[in-house]
Amino acid sequence: MTAFPDITPDLRARMPGLRGELTANAPLAPFSWFRVGGPAQVLFRPADESDLQLFLAGLPHDVPLTVVGLGSNLLVRDAGVAGVVVHLGKPFQGIAVEPGLRLRAGAGAADVKVARAAAEAGIAGLAFMRGIPGTVGGAVRMNGGAYGRETADVFVSARGIDRTGAVRSFDKAAMGFAYRHAAATDVIFTEALFQGEAGEPAAILAEMNAITEQRSATQPVNTRTGGSTFKNPDGAKAWELIDRAGCRGLRMGGAQVSELHCNFLVAAPGATAAEIEGLGEEVRRRVRETSGVELEWEIKRIGTAGDAVAGGPDGLK
Repeated sequence: MTAFPDITPDLRARMPGLRGELTANAPLAPFSWFRVGGPAQVLFRPADESDLQLFLAGLPHDVPLTVVGLGSNLLVRDAGVAGVVVHLGKPFQGIAVEPGLRLRAGAGAADVKVARAAAEAGIAGLAFMRGIPGTVGGAVRMNGGAYGRETADVFVSARGIDRTGAVRSFDKAAMGFAYRHAAATDVIFTEALFQGEAGEPAAILAEMNAITEQRSATQPVNTRTGGSTFKNPDGAKAWELIDRAGCRGLRMGGAQVSELHCNFLVAAPGATAAEIEGLGEEVRRRVRETSGVELEWEIKRIGTAGDAVAGGPDGLK
């Protein structure tokens, strides 16, 4: 695969005080649960929030910027991602219990760890986050939800850095939450504050265990997948529409619609991002033809496509 031009020397020259890690042509497949895709032209891991501020203030505005978390709902296209990809690591993974049954978490903290910290502190209402296989930043960005609740239900405020390096704060109204969507854009969230209610740790942990068992029984959790592929349309469930369209188990190259839950795509070793995305588009086409519903991708697709899937729809099995 052709490498991107190395722009890291220019970025370092612009930001002599930068302390974070800059890596040219960094593989991104390890950042996606599908384990496919090309490299990032530059991968940046900031040392802390002030380092992120410095970087964003000095980053030329014509350089594309992308943020990745745990990669649970991420598909990296085969030719990779031009510009800078930011990954918030350990400095952004802190979780702290605050007075008033509140919990503050860094944007890089895993949602499951937030749920567990809340349970151990006797804070109820956040157990649903056990069912969101991502980070706080992703949950806030897309109003992540599971098992009847969503991030907006417990959200108090968030803090982030915009492309100018300015710190910005958002209350619930400013976020503009909707189903799997937040209106706040052009900012990298660094932390969020959540509000819970009083509960018994044992009861909350039991609720979390029930969520874990249900996920294991109904979703392909031990495969290379990307979580729910499509958003549920108004008044319908995506998996039912996909099933009715005859797509359960449908294959394209190394990609397959899960037999267990057909709103999940799974990738065999050796699969390409083009095969996964191509299969998703074929599912959308069949659902549109059978039900008239236009499914909307829930998985975030980033980067540039490589070669088209050999054979196109003829490669379906």
